[in-house]
Amino acid sequence: MTVKNLNLCSNVIASAWHTPVVWLVAAALGGCVVQPATPLAWKDVPVPVRSSASASKPLPGESAATLAQWWQHFNDPLLTALVSQALQSNTDVRSARAALQQSRALRDGRSAGMGPGVNASASAQRSRSGGNDTADSFQAGFDASWEPDVFGSQRSALNAAESDAQAAQANLAQVQVSMAAEVAVTYIDLRGLQARLAIARSNLAAQMETLQIARWRAQAGLASSLDVEQAVAASEQTGAQIPSLVTSLAQNLSSLAVLTGQPQAALQSSLSADIARVGRIPQASVNIALSFPAQTLRQRPDVSATEHRVSAALARVAQADAARYPSFQISGSIGLRSLTLGALTNGASSLQSLLAGISVPLFDGGAARAQVRAQEAALEQARVAYQGTVLIALKDVEDALVTLQGNTDRLTRLHAASAAAANADLLARQRYASGLIDFRTVLDTQRTLLSTQDGVETTRASLSADHVRLYKALGGGWDPEADIETH
Repeated sequence: MTVKNLNLCSNVIASAWHTPVVWLVAAALGGCVVQPATPLAWKDVPVPVRSSASASKPLPGESAATLAQWWQHFNDPLLTALVSQALQSNTDVRSARAALQQSRALRDGRSAGMGPGVNASASAQRSRSGGNDTADSFQAGFDASWEPDVFGSQRSALNAAESDAQAAQANLAQVQVSMAAEVAVTYIDLRGLQARLAIARSNLAAQMETLQIARWRAQAGLASSLDVEQAVAASEQTGAQIPSLVTSLAQNLSSLAVLTGQPQAALQSSLSADIARVGRIPQASVNIALSFPAQTLRQRPDVSATEHRVSAALARVAQADAARYPSFQISGSIGLRSLTLGALTNGASSLQSLLAGISVPLFDGGAARAQVRAQEAALEQARVAYQGTVLIALKDVEDALVTLQGNTDRLTRLHAASAAAANADLLARQRYASGLIDFRTVLDTQRTLLSTQDGVETTRASLSADHVRLYKALGGGWDPEADIETH
């Protein structure tokens, strides 16, 4: 039953109090419990079948299994190991895991509270009044109590706790998704810096050779000292880039150590051991689909978390409304009483009691209705937050696809420019050594070569990072069908 049927429930309840069979009426009114409905249909937020950045013939959609461990598609064992270690050791992940444990424990507590509670008790008493003899009394027994959930208050609270637990699980997944992406991007940047450092050192070596040629020609009277000074300036300018790259490399190494929860020395040892991949930027081995059906975006953990929050808010509306109706309590006890401890099992008198109670809210100044309105407002906030999260998810995917396509085209052109710049540099140095061109042409070709080669590696790293961000935008990094372990 939805919130719209509450007036009908109220009318039935009002007429029930004029009859003597209150318990039968209350049991019959169990159908008036506010039941949580579907919180928000996915169709409430329009999702395009394909991205505006997709090709005319979209690729097949990514499966949940493909997205769950997307980092394996980069074919870099060290990257896989670093992501796996971060998902286990990172402090943010461990904190989110503890929050999930807490949420599940609260849900289990709510579930346990819906059944009867039984307690065992025992007591011994010695008393004396005036000049009378001392009297002993021993008692042992069991007490039980139960509050029938006639109007669904406890069930609604349990539904809210269950939705909170599911939202906490989605929050943990979101932390894992973000952590995997951050580790991958940091690692890719580190490999990109290594590649750029190698290019700078290679170009510096070539410029030092050119400087030596300029000096020989100046000594032979074939060139002026201007050529020498220009060669010195060019080589020093290239050399000045190396300390900056080394500094950035060290900073990325520190960041990666923090993300993976290990000492920097241990990470440095792992990187040094992988000599074959120094400066090798990992590239995705599979194409990511440029079409994204609604279900793909729905598996994003942040979308899932907000969807569960809507369910929790709806359940709390039902719980607040059920608090306006009567509550019932049943309690009883059974036990033994005797004057001696040994008589408890032989000849003790038995004690039995049974109590049924009802509590009816008569006047609270409108507090209960105000609580219902407050929960309804919280429900609306959750719905709006859900819609906003879906729109952000669409934006993230669109932005990632556009950036990925732009960097793909840019890398193609930079590859061509780099090849041409390498040929021009070789020809320029040969002709300068033969005295066919001036030194300015050599300087220009060397600057162009360094710029294009550096641009190739920078864009290559950006392209790999774009793949990572697209995987993250599509909700990759967790399996929505699997239950996340908290141990």
